[in-house]
Amino acid sequence: MVRVRYAPSPTGLQHIGGVRTALFNYFFARSQGGKFILRIEDTDQGRYNEESLEDLYDTLNWLGIQWDEGPDKDGGFGPYIQSQRFDLYQTKAKELLDKGLAYRCFCTTERLDQLRKQQTSEKKDFGYDKKCRDLDPLESQKRCDAGESWVLRLKIPEQGKITFTDEILGEISRKTKDVSPDPVILKADGFPTYHLAHVVDDHLMEITHVLRAQEWIPSTPLHVLLFQAFGWEVPRYCHLPMVMGKDGSKLSKRHGSTSVRDFRLGGYLPEAMINYVSLLGWAYDDSREFFSCKDLEELFTLKKLNKSPAVFDYRKLEWFNGQYIRKMDPDKLKELLIPILQEDEIIHQPATEKDLEIFEGAFPLIRERLKYLKDVSEMLRFLFKDIEGYDISLAIPKKMTQEDCLQVVLQLKPLLAQFKDKNQEEMEELFHSTAEERGWKLGQLMQPLRLAVTGSKVSPPLFESITLLGLDKSLERLDYLEKHLTKA
Repeated sequence: MVRVRYAPSPTGLQHIGGVRTALFNYFFARSQGGKFILRIEDTDQGRYNEESLEDLYDTLNWLGIQWDEGPDKDGGFGPYIQSQRFDLYQTKAKELLDKGLAYRCFCTTERLDQLRKQQTSEKKDFGYDKKCRDLDPLESQKRCDAGESWVLRLKIPEQGKITFTDEILGEISRKTKDVSPDPVILKADGFPTYHLAHVVDDHLMEITHVLRAQEWIPSTPLHVLLFQAFGWEVPRYCHLPMVMGKDGSKLSKRHGSTSVRDFRLGGYLPEAMINYVSLLGWAYDDSREFFSCKDLEELFTLKKLNKSPAVFDYRKLEWFNGQYIRKMDPDKLKELLIPILQEDEIIHQPATEKDLEIFEGAFPLIRERLKYLKDVSEMLRFLFKDIEGYDISLAIPKKMTQEDCLQVVLQLKPLLAQFKDKNQEEMEELFHSTAEERGWKLGQLMQPLRLAVTGSKVSPPLFESITLLGLDKSLERLDYLEKHLTKA
């Protein structure tokens, strides 16, 4: 049976790359009828924080990703939190020490710093010089018993090569001399490094496939050596393509938001996130773009993964989000939008009958224009709140002065007054003919009116907005803009 795991370190918020790894593991397990395991790798106690752990659970729950085994679901391979497996790592580390495959290193931080400085000055790659590698085991035990601080290092063979097969990249070989020289596998505080802990856990949890980012490829020969040192079968590796920004560098905060929390709070839907993120390095065919979670659980296969990096396109994700908003059941969408309006203090909590009446009237107008759920507040604020000042410059169309804009507003007042006697089509025709007579572009006529009515340059369709707001209120707001243009 296929058994895969997502094993994040709770040292920061869940980001796009990490969640992509979680999704690929999850969909692969589901498509193969296997198990998806959640494991918490918290051996880096100095960087561990509770907020990150909560964010992990919140993110997976928001996405609807359910693990088969994990901290709260014992499948017989627990515990699933590494700090609770401390004694197990100690036992396995001692096993390597007793076999002569690892050794205690008593080098101080000061010595290692000096070694690094020397190697830097000589323009050499930094690496441990194996000073303690041939220390007599009896001497090593004596110094340990005396209370001297030490770390445990793995003995890397000085000759030979390590070969493993990657499900995407094929056969990969590295000479042992190119592997990090005798890396630390047990720290001075007794906690294992990632290298030892995850190898022990993957074996004992019977992980069959390791799906992780390509940045781990340089460390994989070391991990293969550890599996071999214990005499264990090596799992099948699948190193996923990197997620890059449009400039070709690894996706980071300088490209924009990277934490899933930011996207969630910004008004993205989980369905859109899952669909788009799953296409970062995977494609079913050359044309299909839309996949539900259920689709991916059935269709996902490692053979469809790409070797080349995936580029994260914020606009494409925004487009997906808008598409999913429009596909959503109207009643369900309303249930998501109303709490946002309440949170932003646009409507009352609980919503009044009048609040709901206005919202229902506006809903058909905004549904087709929402890119994010959070857009609802800015789109509808003008219907619930009076406009209390705005940037006058936003009312002034291009190639017009403030005085020109004032003349437009003065012309708009009698035009708008006809709203009660004409339908929308007639009003549109009236605005077009007026703009043409005055030598204005239609946008120069509409821009001041839109700002006056909605307080923004962007809003639902303007004539429908005026209908929702009411003619008297709209004329009152036009007067308000006239006064500001006159005073300024």
